[in-house]
Amino acid sequence: MNMKAYKHKVQYYETDQMKIVHHSNYIRWFEEARIDYMDQIGISYPAMEKEGILIPVLSVEAKYLRMLRFGDVAEIVLGIKEYNGIKLVIEYQVMNEKTGMIHCKGETAHCFLTEQGKPVSLKKNYPEYHKKFVQMAEDNMQSQTENE
Repeated sequence: MNMKAYKHKVQYYETDQMKIVHHSNYIRWFEEARIDYMDQIGISYPAMEKEGILIPVLSVEAKYLRMLRFGDVAEIVLGIKEYNGIKLVIEYQVMNEKTGMIHCKGETAHCFLTEQGKPVSLKKNYPEYHKKFVQMAEDNMQSQTENE
């Protein structure tokens, strides 16, 4: 599947006293990009929530490599690093659209829960979602192999 990068124009309020993007914003952009990615593959957060599936964040990692500033356009590319039907790990690269340079790399880990907080297996209970996540994980691994 040909995925489009998520684009975010840096806003003034996202900068700090040093006039660079505050580190906390990258985490927000990860979420924006993740929701856009899921929409692109045909799995929307609202649709999953209507079915009683919640996708909490278990952990977040970010490695800041370069600074972005007000007016820059961040291009966020992501892919599924790991998926087993119960747990999902997504990796991110935040690039400057103008230069193509990577400014931040990150990763988020998630699980799938019922509204009562019990783990849910997409493989067992929601095979249509499971199939899409498996396909995207395979596509990401194939893409990484081709880029090596």
